[in-house]
Amino acid sequence: METLIANLAHGFSVALSFENLLFALIGCLIGTAIGVLPGIGPVATISLLLPITFGQPPVTAIIMLAGIYYGAQYGGSTTAILLNLPGEVSAVVTTLEGYKMARNGRAGAALAIAAIGSFFAGSVATVLVAASGPLLTSVALSFGPADYFSLMLLGLIISAVLAQGSVLKSIGMVVLGVALGLVGTDVQTGQQRFTFGIPELSDGIGFVAVAMGMFGIAEIILNLEKPEARSVLSTKVGSLWLTRQEWVRATPSVLRGTVVGSVLGILPGGGAALASFGSYMMERRLSKNRHLFGQGAIEGVAGPESANNAASQTSFIPLLTLGIPSNAVMALMVGALIIQGIQPGPRMVEAQPDLFWGLIASMWIGNLMLLIINLPMIGMWVKLLQVPYKYLFPSILIFCAIGSYSINNNVFDVYMTVLFAVFGYMCAKLRMEPAPLLIGFVLGPMMEEHLRRAMLLSRGDPMVFVERPISATLLAIGAVALLAMALPNLRKGKEAALAG
Repeated sequence: METLIANLAHGFSVALSFENLLFALIGCLIGTAIGVLPGIGPVATISLLLPITFGQPPVTAIIMLAGIYYGAQYGGSTTAILLNLPGEVSAVVTTLEGYKMARNGRAGAALAIAAIGSFFAGSVATVLVAASGPLLTSVALSFGPADYFSLMLLGLIISAVLAQGSVLKSIGMVVLGVALGLVGTDVQTGQQRFTFGIPELSDGIGFVAVAMGMFGIAEIILNLEKPEARSVLSTKVGSLWLTRQEWVRATPSVLRGTVVGSVLGILPGGGAALASFGSYMMERRLSKNRHLFGQGAIEGVAGPESANNAASQTSFIPLLTLGIPSNAVMALMVGALIIQGIQPGPRMVEAQPDLFWGLIASMWIGNLMLLIINLPMIGMWVKLLQVPYKYLFPSILIFCAIGSYSINNNVFDVYMTVLFAVFGYMCAKLRMEPAPLLIGFVLGPMMEEHLRRAMLLSRGDPMVFVERPISATLLAIGAVALLAMALPNLRKGKEAALAG
């Protein structure tokens, strides 16, 4: 306990420096803004902002990017409640009850419980990250190469299984992501692989080109297809305080949402969206006021908003302790760390204590900033929605081109970004989730490295993956996850065959 307090004190000394406080505030403001603006989202924004982190210290860069992520969870609720327009995927559930509350004259109460629940859940989740981080790190240090390979394979399987849409398509995207990650020069043999004689590919495909193209520019193209339908807020926000009855109803929902979000945020492929949906379904089953759902139940706002913020914090646990990204945003964080020359994993606590503990402390500070930013500035965020998208996207595209070019001062990176933008747009049209591809792209080279180490240590015996208890357990969990998803489809196929 004393060690934890000492480490947190060190983290706050890092996070409270002027530069880190400033960039935490910038990250929270940008996150809230992109949470308010529909269709952009934290994945696209972080991918667009990766190039500007090159000149920053690693701690400052990661604090800013983290602020964007959990800031977006706050901002998404504002337009979901006021305009029935979810700015973020995780805020889709909030529209179901939040907008009804606004129509009933309780918009202020809905916004207040969303902000307070998010702050409470985020604070609890930050404590969980701080407490579980060193414990999981010590466990991870006992992992061998075979165990790490199986863990990463499990992460890829679960990210594919939990992705939206077809599991088969998700698995295909994972495999494609791993293949793209292996392009370049083999570290052990010095041979070039999958470069097709293009010299610029000898160092591999740039992470920024993949992320910026598939998530940033592809998202812009998709947004341009949609007509802008932003209704003007016709109801007053009203008092930003809850009645005694609303407090009594909302408090259990906040607590349940915090637990659901904290658990689901850790799972690979989970994250804020899954947590908010899971929390809403739980509230509909457990709430004493189930009959009010669909009419503006405050439980339907308190639970999901708490869950999505808790999940956004705890999703850092597998990243910081194991080096495994649990979702697309965490895959971008891995990319940002690698760009800074830092290898995420269990040795980060010892090798980068400023980064590890500074980031954890900044999460609590960021949540406090967001509580202060969101409620008094509601009017400004609604005004932001009135900016036509046709004025926003040209500046974003110019910024993308400059960012891609500035990495290596090579126009080839710009071409690659455009190529992946077209590919990302095609994937969206074919309903193929791009997040598993990005996770596969990040984990592929690491998996190959651990696979080779395991095979060298076992002298080529593949049974090492089954003989080691940790590895065998992880592979078994992965097999069960795949089987659980395959069985319903097999059952449907048999029923269709019998009916035919």
